[in-house]
Amino acid sequence: MSAARVGPKAANLAALGHAGLPVPDGFCVEARAYRTQIAALGLEASARGVFSADDGAQARRHALDLKLGLMERPVVPEILEPLLAARRALIGNNRGAPVVVRSSALVEDRCGSSFAGQFESFLGLEDETEFLTAVRACWAALWSTRALRYMATHDLDPADTAMALLVQPLVAARAAGGALSRTAEGDVLINATWGLGSAIAQGEVAPDRYVLSRKAGLREVVTGSRQPHHMPGCAHTRRAALPGRPRAATPCLDTAQAIELGSLVQRAEELMGLPVEIEWAMDSAGFKLLQARPLNLQPAPVVDERWRRHPRINGQPAGVGWAAGRACVVNCECELTRVAPGDVLVTRMAGPALGEILPRVAGVVAELGGSTSHLASLARERGIPMVLGALEATRRIPDGSMVAVDGVSGVVRWMHQKRES
Repeated sequence: MSAARVGPKAANLAALGHAGLPVPDGFCVEARAYRTQIAALGLEASARGVFSADDGAQARRHALDLKLGLMERPVVPEILEPLLAARRALIGNNRGAPVVVRSSALVEDRCGSSFAGQFESFLGLEDETEFLTAVRACWAALWSTRALRYMATHDLDPADTAMALLVQPLVAARAAGGALSRTAEGDVLINATWGLGSAIAQGEVAPDRYVLSRKAGLREVVTGSRQPHHMPGCAHTRRAALPGRPRAATPCLDTAQAIELGSLVQRAEELMGLPVEIEWAMDSAGFKLLQARPLNLQPAPVVDERWRRHPRINGQPAGVGWAAGRACVVNCECELTRVAPGDVLVTRMAGPALGEILPRVAGVVAELGGSTSHLASLARERGIPMVLGALEATRRIPDGSMVAVDGVSGVVRWMHQKRES
């Protein structure tokens, strides 16, 4: 399956499935369907105008025309009929079976441009109306303000690309999460939470963390804080409620399951020929791989020794870099304007909406989130040190103090005085 037709996300998943790794069934809506819809709605000129307009106001009008047109106008018949037929074939006789619609843009899940969390995914869609709304919303997400800012920083023009889609049955996950096939130390890292894994991707929980040696097996298990929290002003991907989620503080995976999943992750790395980030879910039948994208890796940094005598909080490392800066403690997205260039952002939840602030910060510390969250992926792209799951960071780290963030070891330290000579 060609990435030029269905996007790297869908193409990578198809390659894993063809190699015998467990992936959900599903079908793709090719990029040409998006292009057909754009042409039928007469939006091609608006698409070209977003990045070529002479002023920002005109560019915003073009983007708005695209979003409203794709969201509010119906799917053209030549796409609609085969699209609904494919959905009916996927769910069979179980007409209320929930499905998932996920973005698979031609520009995402590539080396250096993951677009992690910048587009849309919709889970638990039970009827045709919901399904078609999700299809149109995923197309429109290519023109969202967040995605356009990301593309501008990567010198990409949305008029030159397209949005393909991936449609799958919803995995009734007992546990789910993400994994890195290789850390800076050469280990395999797994994050897990009960139920659906979108809470990890959105940075809403501090997940369980499993570290596996490539040869010696499981060597570290840290149980996270899995009660979801929300930062005021945040928007969240829709998630279906699944019954019977365990709420015990015991780890989501036992040793045998962690080792089995670690083997699948290493197998995915072998097949793709480079380190990978994985999204996974475990239902009653076992593990299923939901996504595989290239993993940005950097060597472990040299840490300034003067920091070792100062207070510390341990958390989950994003996996790159070491940096120091002034702490800017933020408890609401409305306070992000306080963050100055070179600051270390200290916050509660590390959702992908914070991606736009990454170009101006020295580092990020968050009380929630894990090494496989979408924001961690974006930080790895930029080489920005980040520590997530740093419990009580907003309470313990004084606003305005000097903070050091080790994005490889997952350690945050601070000085109570403003600066040290």
